[in-house]
Amino acid sequence: MPHSVLVANRWRLANSSGYFRAENPATKEPLDEYPVSTWDDCDEALSAAVEAFEELRKLPAAKLAEFLEAYAGRIEARKDEIVKLASQETALPVTPRLAGNELPRTTDQLRQAAAAAREGAWAAPTIDAKNNIRSMYGPIGPVIVFGPNNFPLAFNSASGGDFAAAIAAGNPVIAKANSSHPGTTRLLAEEAHAAAQATGMPAGSVQLIYRTSHEDGERLVSDPRVGATGYTGSRAAGLKLKAAADKAGKPIYLELSSVNPVVVLPGALSERMDDIVGQFVASSLLGTGQFCTNPGLLILLAGEPTESFLAKVVEKFKAAPVGTLLSAGVAKSLQQGVGMLIRAGAHTLVAAKGSGGQGYCQPNTLLRASGQQFLEAPDALQTEAFGNAALAVVAEDLEEGCQVVEHLEGNLTGCIYSHTGGGDDAAYDRLAFRLRPKVGRLLNDKMPTGVAVSPAMNHGGPYPATGHPGFTAVGIPAALRRFAVLQCYDGVRPHRLPAALRDR
Repeated sequence: MPHSVLVANRWRLANSSGYFRAENPATKEPLDEYPVSTWDDCDEALSAAVEAFEELRKLPAAKLAEFLEAYAGRIEARKDEIVKLASQETALPVTPRLAGNELPRTTDQLRQAAAAAREGAWAAPTIDAKNNIRSMYGPIGPVIVFGPNNFPLAFNSASGGDFAAAIAAGNPVIAKANSSHPGTTRLLAEEAHAAAQATGMPAGSVQLIYRTSHEDGERLVSDPRVGATGYTGSRAAGLKLKAAADKAGKPIYLELSSVNPVVVLPGALSERMDDIVGQFVASSLLGTGQFCTNPGLLILLAGEPTESFLAKVVEKFKAAPVGTLLSAGVAKSLQQGVGMLIRAGAHTLVAAKGSGGQGYCQPNTLLRASGQQFLEAPDALQTEAFGNAALAVVAEDLEEGCQVVEHLEGNLTGCIYSHTGGGDDAAYDRLAFRLRPKVGRLLNDKMPTGVAVSPAMNHGGPYPATGHPGFTAVGIPAALRRFAVLQCYDGVRPHRLPAALRDR
C-alpha cells in the first residue's frame, strides 16, 4: 500500500491519480510506492494552510522558535533511520556525507532560524518617530516548498533552509517531496508533525504531498491562497512554475542552474600548480559532481603552465573512481549535457568507455574548448552538465579571457585563483570587474563547492542561477525575507502597534 500524505493535520490516504516508486540508484532496485496527488489534496492542503496562517499570525515568535528547536531535536533522535533511508534513496554515503555533514547542517539551520525568530531583527523594524510612520517585515502566508534531489536533508522541502526560513518568518509550509527521496521526506515530515503537536503549533502548519501532475503544480504555485513558493531544481521545470506564479502575481524564489566559473591565472599556476589541481579535481568530483556549486567551467590563459595543469587534471580524472548519480534522470541529463557541449565544439580530454561505476553512473568527463569557440557559441558551451563533468576553456590571452567572462550567464559563484605575491593583480582587477556582476558569490583562491551556513552567505545570483538576484537561499536572517511582506503603520496608535515598533 502506498504511503499516506499529511494534509490538514492528519496522515491519510491520498486522493491519487497514480503512483510512483522511489529507487535505489546504486542497485536500480525499486523501493516503496508513493501516491501522485490530485488537485483535491492540494486544495485541502491550501485551505488548511490558510487556517493555520490565521492562527500563526497571533502566536509569539517564541512559539515558532520552540517548534523549530523541538523539531531539530527529534531529527537527531531519529538520525540513524533517517540517514539510512536517505542513503538508500540517493546512494549518498551515510558517513561522512549524511550523518557527519548534512544532518548536522540541517539541525543547525533549524536552530539558527529559531534564534532569528526569537531575536526578531530579521524583520528590520524601522521607526520614523517624528512622522509616526513605522514599518517591519511580517509573514506572507502559506509557502510551498519544492526541494531538490541532491540534498535530501539540508534542502529537503520538509526540513531544509526554505522550510526553516518560511516557518521562522511565521508561515505554514506545504512541502512537495522530491521524487528521488520521498521516503526520507516522509520521515522528516513525521517528526515535524510530532514536534508541531508537542509545541502547540496550529493544525496545518506543516503538510506533505509527494507528487502532482505538472498542471497541478503550476496551479498550486499560482493559487490565490499561496503567499510564496521556494523551488530548487531544474531550469526547465522551474521556469514553468515561475511563468504560472508570475502570471498570478505570486512571489516564487528559484534556484536553477549554474556552471560556477573558476578562473586560474598563470601566476597562480607557477606558484602552486599541484595544489590547485588537487582542489579542482576534488571539488569537481565531490558527490559525483552533484552540487549546485560544482565548478563546471574552468577558464585558463594559453601557455605551457596551462598545458601542464590540464595534463595533471586529466590524469587525476582518469584515476578517480566513478561515483553513483542520484537517479536515472540525472544520468540521462548528464549524458545530454555532455553531448550538447561536444556538438557546440568542445572535445573530450577524459571520458572512459562504459560507466566504470555502480548503478546509475557516467564516466568522469573533462572537455576542452578554445576561447574563440566559446565566444562563437557561448550559450551552448554554458550548458550545465550536472554531475561528474567539467569544461576547460583556454583563452589565447587576457583580452580574450575578459571577453569570455563578459559572455557568462548569471551564476551562483565565480572564483579567481591568482598569485599570492601580487603577480596577477592587474589581470585580476580586469577579470574581477567583469565577473562580479555575473555571480552571487565571488571567491578568491578556493573552490566554490562549500556553502557555509553564515549570516553573510549569499547562495543566490543573477538569472539563470536564480529567479531573482536580490535574495539568498542560505544565510539567516536574510533568507527569511523571501517569505515576508513589508508592513507599514502610519499614524497607528501606540498600543495598536506590534511590539517591535513601539517607542519603548
